[in-house]
Amino acid sequence: MIAASRSLAEGAAPSVEGPVQLSAETLWTEVSAHLREQLSDGPYAQWFTGASGALEDDAFVLLVRDDFTREWIDGHYRGLVEHAVSAALEESRPVRIVAAESSRHTEESEPPPRGVEGLNHKYTFDSFVIGSSNRFAHAAALAVAEAPAQAYNPLFIYGGTGLGKTHLLQAIASYVGEHSRHFSVRYVTSETFMNDFINSLRDKRIEGFKQRYRHYDLLLIDDIQFFEHKERIQEEFFHTFNSLYEAGRQIVISSDRPPRAIATLEARLRSRFEWGLITDIQAPDLETRIAILRKKVKTDAIHVPDSQLLTFIASRISTNIRELEGALTRVVAFSSLTGRPMTVELAQEVLKDVFPQGELPEVSVERIQETVIDRFGISMQELVGDRRSQSIVYPRQVAMYLCRELTDSSLPKIGKKFGGRDHTTVIHATSKIARLLQEDRSVYNLVQELTARIKQPR
Repeated sequence: MIAASRSLAEGAAPSVEGPVQLSAETLWTEVSAHLREQLSDGPYAQWFTGASGALEDDAFVLLVRDDFTREWIDGHYRGLVEHAVSAALEESRPVRIVAAESSRHTEESEPPPRGVEGLNHKYTFDSFVIGSSNRFAHAAALAVAEAPAQAYNPLFIYGGTGLGKTHLLQAIASYVGEHSRHFSVRYVTSETFMNDFINSLRDKRIEGFKQRYRHYDLLLIDDIQFFEHKERIQEEFFHTFNSLYEAGRQIVISSDRPPRAIATLEARLRSRFEWGLITDIQAPDLETRIAILRKKVKTDAIHVPDSQLLTFIASRISTNIRELEGALTRVVAFSSLTGRPMTVELAQEVLKDVFPQGELPEVSVERIQETVIDRFGISMQELVGDRRSQSIVYPRQVAMYLCRELTDSSLPKIGKKFGGRDHTTVIHATSKIARLLQEDRSVYNLVQELTARIKQPR
């Protein structure tokens, strides 16, 4: 159980007593985030991209892409992996490093279903709430999943942050991975694609990069607007796109705006995007927002005795699903910490300072950073720098959590604002603070206090 050892006024990070129980889906996120904190981006990308990990028979099993990678990590980074596992679990576990190529069955039999890397298991078609704002995008995504390269190719989905684009892309990848076992599927963010390309240039392995990305049966690229102003990346993706399209393979792309609104996007690349179907996702209406909250309550097994509570929350937040679910999370956390039942009156109390006018005004990452460094008495250089002491890491994680909840910034954009960190580091920070929020009253109070400060007019 996690408890605070110092008062909120001291700005202390919560102390930890006993080992942390992590679910299977978050364990590798935690371990990889610790590895990223110890390695520079280059070595991490070269040796740990595509890796995964899980507990098996009381040992941590690290699955890497081939025997060469396994031998290199075993000889050079075993100590770091063991330390990262211990840090994530808060207890020592033996570590086994296994190569994917070695672990495959050699007998001539039906191949097992392929797993798709980098997916959130919650992002499926079953968990997607359909409304008037996203009905057509959902239908197009499902059509592509059921018949890749036959319905709409490419499929281009655009819309604001937090409205469900990533959910649909990962739902397509999960569906194809589950139902079309002979299909090779790759879901990546534009940041990952770009880093893979840069690393292949640096390591003189560009042919390997081309061979890999141009032979997937289904390639899904998230947040492609980050190719803006990057001519060399656009050039490479143009050739990747052509190769896949001419081979009859499916391409799915997401962006925060339509192709014609992405500045500096090459005309020939823009025209390729317009070959297929372009569809948007808009902000959900009240009925859809209520349905989204009901789905979350059911999925997370939350008991809500007041039938008007979800309607109240849905009426307060209208533009961003992430903010909508974040508001419910705060009410649930406060109820859990205080033992008070979840009612409209409790929600009014919890949300009155967070959403003082019933709607979130625009908040910037810079505004959050300034508020956090003022609250903790640290410098901006320390917040975005490389120092890893708890007195710096904890404020940094809190700031990342608030950026994810209160702004429209994507994970790569938040990471860039914090010293060029990878999006998985942001995921680690936000998941950790979200967990503490419901277990530690001091963390809850701190997040509420900072949010109120951020929302105050200057």
